[in-house]
Amino acid sequence: MKNILVIGSVGQIGSELTLELRKRYGSSNVVAGYRSTLPTGELLESGPSERVDATDAQRIAEVVKKYKIDTIYNLAAILSAVGESKPVVAWNIGIGGLMNCLEVAREYGCALSTPSSIGAFGGGTPLDNTPQDTIMRPQTMYGVSKVAGELLSDYYFKRFGVDTRSVRYPGIISNVTLPGGGTTDYAVEIYYEAVKNKKFISPLKAGTFLDMMYMPDAIDAAIDLMEADPSKLRHRNSFNITAMSFDPEIIAAEIKKHIPEFELQYNVDPMKQAIADSWPNNMDDSCAKEEWGWNPKWDLSEMTKDMLRVIGEKHKKGLI
Repeated sequence: MKNILVIGSVGQIGSELTLELRKRYGSSNVVAGYRSTLPTGELLESGPSERVDATDAQRIAEVVKKYKIDTIYNLAAILSAVGESKPVVAWNIGIGGLMNCLEVAREYGCALSTPSSIGAFGGGTPLDNTPQDTIMRPQTMYGVSKVAGELLSDYYFKRFGVDTRSVRYPGIISNVTLPGGGTTDYAVEIYYEAVKNKKFISPLKAGTFLDMMYMPDAIDAAIDLMEADPSKLRHRNSFNITAMSFDPEIIAAEIKKHIPEFELQYNVDPMKQAIADSWPNNMDDSCAKEEWGWNPKWDLSEMTKDMLRVIGEKHKKGLI
């Protein structure tokens, strides 16, 4: 990777991925692509930014030519819960945007990363130690678009030689940018509510286990896969990756070690619960470990310490 375009650079993953890529490859070599919300702060000041809508193939091509882009990270998506209220929009961005990126990548010789998700799994999928290759029958438009995206990316690699690679992200937990309407968002919100109000009302019931990952590991995974030796990749789209699996009771117990007065209550959201019940409890990520050395560094205990520290500092400064 020499010149990189991040589409969706102001989102939860994109905002942190863009800054890390600039640290590794040089600020001027990483373009922050945004659709409507202009980057701010360090994201705006540390390198170039361009308005790029994933549904506008001509604009993607213009930016690729202007900056001599050789690698595209396409992070444009409507997340699971929001996607159920806007299924057509979710499809148009998830698949229409991907098709545009694939065609531009084919024409200009770019490598392309478009992350998939645990949302790609569904009815009939083994919920425990979910295999790399298994039944994928998602029950959301978000999931349907992710399965279709995996297949399209593999097709463009096999048919046209486009260097497509991706991971299936679990729930991503971050203390920088808030998530945008996913089923696993509670695992971010619980930390903010613990700091601000010492109480959290979970939309998922006790015993609902889901794979999760701290943002630093998610960023490393995206970059490490794109840097991996292609001759060692038996899979491409997409690799199971995970770092931890827990339910609301377990994460609450970890928080109580630092905030003893913290209280966990429940008001189950039927739609989110149904989505969560169709997703794996924990995935088998052995293929990622074997083929490109995936190795998460953060566990629940260390992540909780860091989340509460950073959010606590923000709260003291009146930033949240």
